[in-house]
Amino acid sequence: MAVTEASLLRQCPLLLPQNRSKTVYEGFISAQGRDFHLRIVLPEDLQLKNARLLCSWQLRTILSGYHRIVQQRMQHSPDLMSFMMELKMLLEVALKNRQELYALPPPPQFYSSLIEEIGTLGWDKLVYADTCFSTIKLKAEDASGREHLITLKLKAKYPAESPDYFVDFPVPFCASWTPQSSLISIYSQFLAAIESLKAFWDVMDEIDEKTWVLEPEKPPRSATARRIALVVKPLGIKLSRNIHLWDPENSVLQNLKDVLEIDFPARAILEKSDFTMDCGICYAYQLDGTIPDQVCDNSQCGQPFHQICLYEWLRGLLTSRQSFNIIFGECPYCSKVSKLLITSHKMCLAFSNMF
Repeated sequence: MAVTEASLLRQCPLLLPQNRSKTVYEGFISAQGRDFHLRIVLPEDLQLKNARLLCSWQLRTILSGYHRIVQQRMQHSPDLMSFMMELKMLLEVALKNRQELYALPPPPQFYSSLIEEIGTLGWDKLVYADTCFSTIKLKAEDASGREHLITLKLKAKYPAESPDYFVDFPVPFCASWTPQSSLISIYSQFLAAIESLKAFWDVMDEIDEKTWVLEPEKPPRSATARRIALVVKPLGIKLSRNIHLWDPENSVLQNLKDVLEIDFPARAILEKSDFTMDCGICYAYQLDGTIPDQVCDNSQCGQPFHQICLYEWLRGLLTSRQSFNIIFGECPYCSKVSKLLITSHKMCLAFSNMF
């Protein structure tokens, strides 16, 4: 009890007992540099669930929308100190929400300078602006005709404070900003970043247009990887034999065709049924957003599986064995020994603990 009282005094030094039995406490609770008067009346057994909380009109007004939460905390808090800590956190949240609700609008100069800056950029660049002009979306087109967006979250002290910005880039976009900066300066940096990424997007667009991209189905501009459908296997031997044919002057796709000696099938000329892509265990194509990425080692079988499905299958076989992060076991289709490379540390430990 003494420890709890000492903790209460340390956390709420302005809240003091008013009698020897310590059933009445009165004082102040502090939040965001402000003090609010309150009084807590406890029953003789000191159980909070039967206590009464008396607040000043200021505190009552701020907590007006949180009455039920306060009651719940009083019902479930083990002691007065715990309740006071939760009440203080709740008061912090209520004050923060109240400040945002009653925040003063930016001065007229904020809007006039913003309108002038957008006019200088060109109103055709503006895609969206909310009613308060706190969120703005601008568009730009690169040399290959691709459209890119930058979303700007402006603060009340703009341009003294840098806006938050969001782009769909494969690399971080860090714009320099000073109190003298404007939408024009950040837009110029946005254009420069787009130009620097043009070659990368050209390569990815060629892959998207001329191959069947399995994942991601609708790749954003920030995506740096593609899984594509192939009609032949294995490719390792050809890759080792022809890697010298790689020509930096050619496109990535053309180099892959030359080195691997294949033509990439396009979605426009092939249907999904042309590929046996459904998992041989769960008989589904997608499972939790993933497609089958494991294939039986037997060239006469080649049945694909989801990694988690094959993992669960091999777990159930007494004949399966593990070597580091590779599990060896019988394929559920051809019964030949196949291997599974485990990429999850948890899966690897779980399998090891079985034996």
